[in-house]
Amino acid sequence: MYIDMKNIVLKSLFLSWVLVVVSAGNILAQCAMCRASVETNVSEDGIGFAAKLNTGILYLFAMPYLLAILIGYMWYKKSTAHKRKLEEAEFRKHRIAKL
Repeated sequence: MYIDMKNIVLKSLFLSWVLVVVSAGNILAQCAMCRASVETNVSEDGIGFAAKLNTGILYLFAMPYLLAILIGYMWYKKSTAHKRKLEEAEFRKHRIAKL
C-alpha cells in the first residue's frame, strides 16, 4: 500500500488553515493593557477606536506567521526544483552509460 505523505501533510495544513480563518471572526485580540486603555478612554468614538485597535493587533499577530509560510513555501519549491535537476542528471548519466 502506497501512502503519499506529501498529499496528507498538505491537506492537513490546508484544513488547519481553513479552521483558523473560519474561527478568526470570534477572536478578541486585545491584550489586557490595550483593553484597559480603551475602557478608560471611552468616548463617543471609543467603540470605533477599539475596533480599529483590534484590527491592528490581529494584523500584527498574523504577519510573522504569513512571512514564515511564504519563506517555507519558497524554500520547498527551490528544494524540489533542485531535487528534480539532480534526478534528471542522474537519469541522463545512466542513459549515456547504457549506450
